[in-house]
Amino acid sequence: MIRRSNIAISLGDPCGIGPELLLGSLPTIHSWTDVMVVGSRAGVDLLTGLSGARVTWRWVEPPERLPAAFSGKAYWLEVHSIGGQSDHVTGEALWLDPTPEIGVDQLTLGKGSAASGRATVEAIRVAARMTLDGATDALVTLPMAKSAAHLAGYPIPGHTEFLRDLSGAAITRMAFVSPRLNVVLHTVHQSLRSVVEGLDSDAVAETLTFSTRQFIHLTRKCDLRVALCAMNPHAGEQGAFGGEERLLERAIKQAEASFRHEAQSAPMFSGPWPSDSVFQRAALGEFDLVVALYHDQGLIPVKLLEPAQAVNLTLGLPFVRTSPDHGTAFDKAGKWVADSQNFMAATALAIRLSQGAHQTVPFTRA
Repeated sequence: MIRRSNIAISLGDPCGIGPELLLGSLPTIHSWTDVMVVGSRAGVDLLTGLSGARVTWRWVEPPERLPAAFSGKAYWLEVHSIGGQSDHVTGEALWLDPTPEIGVDQLTLGKGSAASGRATVEAIRVAARMTLDGATDALVTLPMAKSAAHLAGYPIPGHTEFLRDLSGAAITRMAFVSPRLNVVLHTVHQSLRSVVEGLDSDAVAETLTFSTRQFIHLTRKCDLRVALCAMNPHAGEQGAFGGEERLLERAIKQAEASFRHEAQSAPMFSGPWPSDSVFQRAALGEFDLVVALYHDQGLIPVKLLEPAQAVNLTLGLPFVRTSPDHGTAFDKAGKWVADSQNFMAATALAIRLSQGAHQTVPFTRA
């Protein structure tokens, strides 16, 4: 019998859609797992009295026993479905607020700020530490606004890099997994110019081998078919449009060599393939995993093909971390129109991976 899991959810920017996604989804998520939310209570309080809500909620006294080393304020959140019995709780969670001094008077719904950025980053820090210490089984992060974090004095590129540094992980990669398409990014939040100028066969080979080992561990599938994207149109057209593909061919050979003596059933690397066709081939089942060289090369097809099901999964952390594949959507905040499917998919994947249910992860092909 699989024990009931316990996951941490960091709220993301309290002025974005994170609070309403959390409130609206909590009844379902609570039926799957115990929940500990870490974030600014003020993000929920900003929604009080606004029309369109699908649930009601209230704050009650938390249990006396709280996670060790937490400094801040704790609450117990109860959520009630509209139309049901007023006293029937359909979802509940322990709520930890690391920045209780940030109130609604310092926040503006739909607009990031230094205050919302500090609340966001400190919530991520506390939630990650709780998960590292074993207080929770996995971490799901709702969207942050990098610009707000920068206003607050945190010069971090994003969740992936921040969590890598917090955990002391030697190497991490950003992956996106979905029923039809699985992508790993070689580089993440940097300019396209710097990607081209810094392209290196050893580094690409490291991404190929590291990502493949991670997916083998997650799927228990040793003979993965891994495709590498080209840098140039038509995969360089034999040098007519650039010479980067020769470097990428060397990287593939290096990755193949690293697996040569490990097992009879080894992964198969191929490419570099033109990026205008390789993602369709993968979606049709020809490849299990595509390694993209830069952010938009990999994210455009993911968000086009699987806008509701693609989940951001950080490879290499000492704990499971997932995230929905969208941003704070400040323009939608407080309107209760944001789609929760992606957040629900991210939470479901975090639970399955934390329980070791490899056979049910969405990126395992039959």
